[in-house]
Amino acid sequence: MSTKELICVACPMGCGLTVTLGEAGEVAAVSGNGCKRGIAYAHAEIANPTRSFTSTVRVEGGAAPLVSVKSAEPVPKAKLYACAKAMNAVRARAPIAIGDVILSDVAGTGVDIVATNRVAAVTAIDQ
Repeated sequence: MSTKELICVACPMGCGLTVTLGEAGEVAAVSGNGCKRGIAYAHAEIANPTRSFTSTVRVEGGAAPLVSVKSAEPVPKAKLYACAKAMNAVRARAPIAIGDVILSDVAGTGVDIVATNRVAAVTAIDQ
């Protein structure tokens, strides 16, 4: 058996968790948690760690050169680099509203990338 130390992010307490792993790498025990959410977090983090992905995307025809974006839900941690690489090639066309899908199924994760800010379109008069 081995142990792994984690900081729980399921609630604002940030408990220091000690996760004891079984022979097959499964969670055998969790200690240090201040609530039940810590146990669920430890199981999820060991089995399939996920993270929210945030970035910026270049905007064409907009009042701003970039728009901030995020994943609509967490993506597998192992796919973060692939997500960043995929975003490098994306160009969004203004106008952009908060929540607009900028890229569907980023890096084959099944998760959409959505805008987190607005960007107005620039007309010929504005230039």
